Amino acid sequence: MSQFDVTVIGSGPGGYVAAIRAAQLGFKTAIIEKYATMGGTCLNVGCIPSKALLDSSEHFENAKHHFADHGIIINEPKADLARMIARKDEVVDQTTKGIQFLMDKNKITVFQGTGSFESPTQVKITKKDGASEVIDSKYIIIATGSKPSSLPFITLDKERVITSTEALKLKEIPKKLLVIGGGVIGLELGSVYLRLGAEVTVIEFMDKIIPGMDGSLSKELQKVLKKQGMKFELSTAVSAVERNGDTVKVTAKNKKGEEVTFEGDYCLVSVGRKPYTEGLAVEKAGVDLDERGRVKVNDHLQTNVPHIYAIGDVIQGAMLAHKASEEGVLVAEQLAGQKPHINYNLIPGVVYTWPEVAGVGKTEEQLKAEGVAYKVGNFPMRALGRSRASGDTDGFVKILADEKTDEILGIHIIGARAADLIAEAVVAMEYRASAEDVARMSHAHPTFAEAIKEAALDATGKIAIHM
Repeated sequence: MSQFDVTVIGSGPGGYVAAIRAAQLGFKTAIIEKYATMGGTCLNVGCIPSKALLDSSEHFENAKHHFADHGIIINEPKADLARMIARKDEVVDQTTKGIQFLMDKNKITVFQGTGSFESPTQVKITKKDGASEVIDSKYIIIATGSKPSSLPFITLDKERVITSTEALKLKEIPKKLLVIGGGVIGLELGSVYLRLGAEVTVIEFMDKIIPGMDGSLSKELQKVLKKQGMKFELSTAVSAVERNGDTVKVTAKNKKGEEVTFEGDYCLVSVGRKPYTEGLAVEKAGVDLDERGRVKVNDHLQTNVPHIYAIGDVIQGAMLAHKASEEGVLVAEQLAGQKPHINYNLIPGVVYTWPEVAGVGKTEEQLKAEGVAYKVGNFPMRALGRSRASGDTDGFVKILADEKTDEILGIHIIGARAADLIAEAVVAMEYRASAEDVARMSHAHPTFAEAIKEAALDATGKIAIHM
């Protein structure tokens, strides 16, 4: 029986990063992956492929609607969805092969098959042909991730009633796409097909989209997406989804309690994700799950079995690739006797629509609920020279700072390159910067990042220079 210091079950952004860091720290490390390629949901059917399609559809949108503004005259562009999907697959292939290279580089033993506990220290790897082997490990890290959730009355046929996985490989552009769920996944994939010519209707149970983010971002994003042609049915509870041939009918109740129906040729069910522990046989290791099926861990990401840890989507907290990666590093470094930390308040959230949306720290709603006295600084993207030069004038930066100390408590951005700009916010808040600190830092001109400086000026009570 092969023996290892650290065995990681799952090769997503949490698992593969944990394995690499463990190997770097001198542990004899193994990783187990059930699928043919490494990288988990994020690299195969999540973050990476969706961004590839978002970029392709954005290029098409610009060619169709914005090139002429820049003096670029072309014939009417046509969308070749098959080529876009093929390019997406090429990006995924390159990225997953990169992970395999990193496994080889760091001398990590890779087992392909389904990992399941045989005992608290032994993991069985079962291959597709039924063959299996058992390995023994001093430490085990559960990093099995999550899978799309559904609603109990919905039958996912994966042809017309689909999840995000199928939405990444459609054979045609939908004529009418119904999206159940106004969260990140639904809005991103809805944006892809909206740009390519689909009529997109988002049906959301809550009274706003991206409900976990600051309310001002939700309002602005809805306004911008509505301007782009996306339709919204908020405060609407879906009760049935029926397919009849090439038509899907969604039945729901609106906020008035009236029954309403929607019809389309495809229905994307994007109501969140749930932890994936099927087949893991945690009971053989004595590992406890909570009422939602997540692996229970303490502040050190340790399960009730001291040498078994869990990270990423399979435990509590935001289901974000970068959160999982940070947790993977934290566990590996703890095993090596180091004292790492994660400030979960400073894990940023991003929506890759256009404009992009990003936030970190407390939302205004959270500060109100907690009774924290705060002040607000705002700056519109349209006031930036860089925004006008590129034509990306939608959005704003909003900074929340402590009323007494001026410490930044939250930064929320909607605008071009918000996904990249949020890193400045994380750095500032990690070092507990005040709004005045950021306001006094030089920001290159002309850049989108100047909006952060200007919003910080506004938060200090000073008048923003360019507003």
